Amino acid sequence: MGKIRVAIAGIGNCASSLLQGVAHYKRLGDRHPDRSLGLMHYELGGYRPSDIEFVAAFDIDKRKVGRPLREAAFAKPNCTKVFNPRIPDYSVKVQMGEVLDGVASHMKDYPEDRRFVVSDKKAVHVALVLKRSGADMLICYMPVGAERATAYYADACLKAGIGFINCVPVFIASDKNWARRFEERRIPVIGDDIKSQLGATIIHRMLTRLFEDRGVKLDSTYQLNVGGNTDFLNMLNQSRLKSKKISKTEAVQSQLHKPLLNENIHIGPSDYVPWLYDNKVCFLRMEGRGFGNIPMNIELRLSVEDSPNSAGVVVDALRCCKIGLDRKVGGVLISPSSYFMKHPIQQFSDEDARDMVEEFIAGKREK
Repeated sequence: MGKIRVAIAGIGNCASSLLQGVAHYKRLGDRHPDRSLGLMHYELGGYRPSDIEFVAAFDIDKRKVGRPLREAAFAKPNCTKVFNPRIPDYSVKVQMGEVLDGVASHMKDYPEDRRFVVSDKKAVHVALVLKRSGADMLICYMPVGAERATAYYADACLKAGIGFINCVPVFIASDKNWARRFEERRIPVIGDDIKSQLGATIIHRMLTRLFEDRGVKLDSTYQLNVGGNTDFLNMLNQSRLKSKKISKTEAVQSQLHKPLLNENIHIGPSDYVPWLYDNKVCFLRMEGRGFGNIPMNIELRLSVEDSPNSAGVVVDALRCCKIGLDRKVGGVLISPSSYFMKHPIQQFSDEDARDMVEEFIAGKREK
């Protein structure tokens, strides 16, 4: 089937986990009993994790720019767990991207080993680098609130004629104007805002759907998340959270026949706890009424390593994007977006979205 040539914008914890994971599954090989452990699909459309290779990388931190990708993946302020330190030498060096709104101003008040430190190198022409690299697609791992920076990379993909996977809560694939631009260029896009494999949003959605299916009226709910990585540090700036809260809230509201009033639902990051590092802790509460109008409630505490929890989903998104490219399907890939992302252009239940993805892989849901 060939290789899937991938560029990455933002060499943070999520990129580190993805790089480690791809190398891990390649090292296991096709016959190892754990070859599919942690993956939703080992083989997808003829592609395996070992078919993914990385051909370009962009960041703005001085500890990463100019360094080999395999070294930058472990440079500060990255703090995710190292489960595979042996990343291959892809002969790729991290290049300087445009800063734009990628760094929140409040970060300067924190120690350098916990925050971004902007390089003084000149930004490269990203679209030109993408063309020269032969990349099939780019993964966007910009910080929450980086509206201009995310748009910049989306535009660069359009200019370079490559696919775009938007893992952050900036509305590109779910925006009709951006969707139209990708469709006109016959370029696939998947987005927005990656779901974790078994994270706060997917669990909240499934429990919400369970309430509906079992005839229990959901009256109010909250989801409070804390963590200690740069994502949570960045999100201390409330002005950067608008799209993040919309994305996470709509992901849950979409599972209800009648959405809750805003005053009865609260979902979003709550605080930065430095010693948690890349561990994310979610506190979830749901209050409802069942038979005879009798009240009941659920309280749940979820603790996960944040970045690896989404990497397995990205591995599937990459392969679905490559399928779109192989089949010359342009515009928003509806099925993968609805299953892999919190804020797709069209919401479905997770069960229906999973079935749609299987049909897409089989070639039954192409535009």
